[in-house]
Amino acid sequence: MKATVVATFFDVPQIDCDVKAGKIINPEFIAKCPPGCQDVKYRVYGTDIYASFSSVCNAAIHSGIIDNTGGKVLIQKVAGHSGYRGSFSNGVRSLSLPRWRESFLVSEGKPRKGVTYPSNLEYTSSKSTAVKSESKKTEQDVKGMKSADTANTSGKASHEGDAVHKEYQTTAVLTPTTQMATTTPTPTTTTTDPSTTVPQPTTTAAATRTTSAPAKPRPGLQRVRDMGSSSVHPAYASVVAAAASAQRQEPVVTFQRAASFPVHLAMEIDSWKPGLSIFDTGFSSKEEFNPKPLESISQGNQNCKIDLSFLMDGSWSIGKRRFQLQKRFLGNVAQALGIGSAGPLMGIVQYGDDPSTEFNLKTYVSSKDLRNAIEKIQQKGGLSNVGKALSFVNKSFFLDANGNRGGAPNVVVVLVDGWPTDRVEEASRLARESGINIFFVTVEAAAQSEKQNVIEPNFVDKAVCRTSGFYSINVPSWFSLHKVVQPLVKRVCDTDRLACSKTCLNAADIGFVIDGSSSVGTGNFRTVLQFVANISKEFEISDTDTRIGAVQYTYEQRLEFSFDKYSTKQDVLNAIKRISYWSGGTSTGAAISYASEQLFSNSKPNKRKIMILITDGRSYDDVSVPAMAAHQNGVIAYSIGVAWAAPDELEAIASDPAKEHSFFVDEFDNLYRYVNQLIQNICTEFNSQPRN
Repeated sequence: MKATVVATFFDVPQIDCDVKAGKIINPEFIAKCPPGCQDVKYRVYGTDIYASFSSVCNAAIHSGIIDNTGGKVLIQKVAGHSGYRGSFSNGVRSLSLPRWRESFLVSEGKPRKGVTYPSNLEYTSSKSTAVKSESKKTEQDVKGMKSADTANTSGKASHEGDAVHKEYQTTAVLTPTTQMATTTPTPTTTTTDPSTTVPQPTTTAAATRTTSAPAKPRPGLQRVRDMGSSSVHPAYASVVAAAASAQRQEPVVTFQRAASFPVHLAMEIDSWKPGLSIFDTGFSSKEEFNPKPLESISQGNQNCKIDLSFLMDGSWSIGKRRFQLQKRFLGNVAQALGIGSAGPLMGIVQYGDDPSTEFNLKTYVSSKDLRNAIEKIQQKGGLSNVGKALSFVNKSFFLDANGNRGGAPNVVVVLVDGWPTDRVEEASRLARESGINIFFVTVEAAAQSEKQNVIEPNFVDKAVCRTSGFYSINVPSWFSLHKVVQPLVKRVCDTDRLACSKTCLNAADIGFVIDGSSSVGTGNFRTVLQFVANISKEFEISDTDTRIGAVQYTYEQRLEFSFDKYSTKQDVLNAIKRISYWSGGTSTGAAISYASEQLFSNSKPNKRKIMILITDGRSYDDVSVPAMAAHQNGVIAYSIGVAWAAPDELEAIASDPAKEHSFFVDEFDNLYRYVNQLIQNICTEFNSQPRN
């Protein structure tokens, strides 16, 4: 592999948004992040203390050290933790994690007294190098590694990072990491993937271990040698030692199945190679291996992070044979999903006369365990009370105590044999308004003799979002149910469609409170209305979905239109366009009180109440007391300040945490920049809040 040399001409090295802390060898360093790192593709794990495979720059944004414009950050490596808590902060959603071998802290990018910081960073892969002057020698070394016979590579580690850092290639010291790596039996197979072939040196006295199979050099050696070298600042020897200790203590039993994979995969898993973490799968760069075989045994399919509840039909009408077919179908779906703690989680509720939870979201975190549990489910019998089951799931299933993760979309898939024996429309509507995506898989239909007992003939259309059949699948026979496994998995994993406002799940009452004072001006007021329209059109608008209302204020207040005035998106957009500019003073506090009384007092109980206030100046009256009253009445307040708006008032108006609910732009023409972020915050917060 050819090493690429990146020249650095500044005292503070620059890094890319996708650089993870674990990729950088230095135990403490200052780096400069570029603009634009606030993106969901740059994953962050933890709060305050972050797992080392988090994006450095997006973690810094999450912690509030920098914002999306970039800046300098100070990174300190520390030992791994047994748990990392996810949270939503500063516009970034971090994820939770049970444990990881190494952590890091983020602080303001100022040097600490007495500490010397590197002007070039050392990386664990050939993506970047630390020393420009050694570039030619490095390339020669790499070419030599490609062409040389394995017998001529005596004592050199195979990891490409050793080729970059030549000073670490000389002695393969027996380290704690080496010992840890060899606790897992070495596979006897020698099959390798040509695309990711690792040079195989002959064993030497320094690298030989007492094991039944020939020991091979572990990629993890380079990590410990680097950490123990003279390049580590003495002040952080204890930090490095703690991190190494965490590596030694990390159990490898979870990854025993790696023995069935090709040798190079098993080696990389056993030795905890930082550059090829299993948690990077699905987001790997070109030089990394195909991650698919690892998903089901590690963190699951990270591209399908959903919290899923299956409602399985346990009524007597289904019969024993079809009940077995249903269990086989559920097992196949679990396998296709790729269950895991960082991917989809799945629980099952069986319904008959009354629903009961077979197991919840946190009971099983692998597809194999889940399939085994499904096989053991016994049919409970009774009627097909689907409506009662949906009410049960809405109130009792998606709770934090049951493993609900907050930021992951909540999904319910209802399996129905024939028809429900109770009403489903009301229960489905309430569940959707609580943020649950409802899918129906209906198998067969009511027999001719049974049709007289059907309560709601069109129950599917009443139960799901009316979106081109996306949320419903009909199967003519139980024996063809296997054909819909992949189509169903594809739909429930469409998280972009599920997690935000493109569907009818994010039922909310959104009230815009618009500053119409004389300082705004006619032209800028039209810009504000366009901003309001751009936000509104992203939501599914109807009486049962999102509703929009608007208030304009100066010294006085005016209700432009209420939540129940318009029930289609086009009518709402036309109404926004017709709002006429008022002109006058700026009494923002009175406007908040007016909106609470005239707008949000008429909000539906199951809908989120969201106020978006736009102002360009300081208020003539107090805003804190009216804002506090609105917050206490369940209104989630966002404040958008322009030009001369007062930052302290914007924070007082905004819900906690203020940084995530208040925004400022220097001129009206820049309002558009916050449309997407505001929508993302509303959607993420919606999915994180407890059920009504």
